[in-house]
Amino acid sequence: MNTEKAYEAARGLYAAYGVDTDAAIEKALAVPVSIHCWQGDDVGGFENPDAGLTGGIQTTGNYPGKARTADELRRDFDKVLSYFPGKTKLSLHATYLDTDEKVDRDALEPRHFAPWVRYAKERGIGLDFNETYFSHPLSGDFSLSNADKAIRDFWIRHTKCCRTIAEYFGRELGQTCYTNLWIHDGCKEAPIDKLAPRKRLEESLDEIFAQPVDPRYTKDSLESKLFGIGSESYVVGSHEFYLGYCTKHGRLLTLDSGHFHPTEIISAKIATALLFVPELVLHVSRPVRWDSDHVVVMDDELQAIMNEIVRNGFEDRVHIGLDYFDASINRIAAWTIGARNARKALLRAYLEPVGLLKQLERDGDNTSVLALSEELKSLPWGIVWDVLCEKAGKPVGRAWLDDAKVYEAEVTSKR
Repeated sequence: MNTEKAYEAARGLYAAYGVDTDAAIEKALAVPVSIHCWQGDDVGGFENPDAGLTGGIQTTGNYPGKARTADELRRDFDKVLSYFPGKTKLSLHATYLDTDEKVDRDALEPRHFAPWVRYAKERGIGLDFNETYFSHPLSGDFSLSNADKAIRDFWIRHTKCCRTIAEYFGRELGQTCYTNLWIHDGCKEAPIDKLAPRKRLEESLDEIFAQPVDPRYTKDSLESKLFGIGSESYVVGSHEFYLGYCTKHGRLLTLDSGHFHPTEIISAKIATALLFVPELVLHVSRPVRWDSDHVVVMDDELQAIMNEIVRNGFEDRVHIGLDYFDASINRIAAWTIGARNARKALLRAYLEPVGLLKQLERDGDNTSVLALSEELKSLPWGIVWDVLCEKAGKPVGRAWLDDAKVYEAEVTSKR
């Protein structure tokens, strides 16, 4: 059966549940997915690529061909863009400045990122941004919560610089830049005084956010973490801390799939958090026993995240970003697998007859809710995905992988 005939059959099967597959495709393509730059170079950045990672971050594997310069990273990301359907943003860390000038993090300016803005403009994509507190001589165990005021002030200046850069991104590209704040601050052993670092972090945040920025161009989001390597017993920026701070001040909250206890899932937190904070940023990853940032696969949690967004109409309040870095396989393939899976899960969420299922639930017919939910899993969503890719002018099936292997043979393997 050719694709056209298969799609007609699939469209009929979904129509029996009241689902318009054409509309689902258009909706799934319209939701922005922010793809992280750091999969392409193992979170090294270009400030000092040989410095090594600190702050509880590890990238495992030594697959050949990682990007060594901003130009190589952009060229690699172009490949990902050629495989990925739908509205796209690129998320940068502050260490991905593109300049010949030697500049410390508390002196970063928009001009140091101008090549990225030109790149994004040429491709019609938006940019998101992340301050970088790790892998720096002043990182230590504490940054914004450091007991040394001089070190705190350095990181406060860095954050203010990044907010100015993010505002520049949003103004130049006409898309709001979501600026994420995550610090690694914490201890290997539990400190006696758990309060003082959090009070210092609160004061630092208050000083940072006293700087006015235009919310049309940038919005700040705060990201928690349960633990890190070297901070297993105490993390200053806990979920409770940031949830409280964001609720109190109307800030955006970031939920990272890998930043909670292994039995916790962020899909269960989305609706609750949005009762109290204006918007959420997601860092969709795949933790395996710890915050290991494995490539996103089509697992139950990924689907639950996308279902939660679509079922509640949260598309304008939840901003989907990806966050994983695997150096054990072809990096472009890793990028692509995770990104395409995120879009697939979005499509499947739009192929769900949410209105019907909610009405059955309101009627108390939980038998039908469970039965139909299971029947829907067997419907041919894969055919609808193929049509989505065709409509977006992107490779169908494994065609992207064949092309990526050619690119590896001709480009990345020669680095």
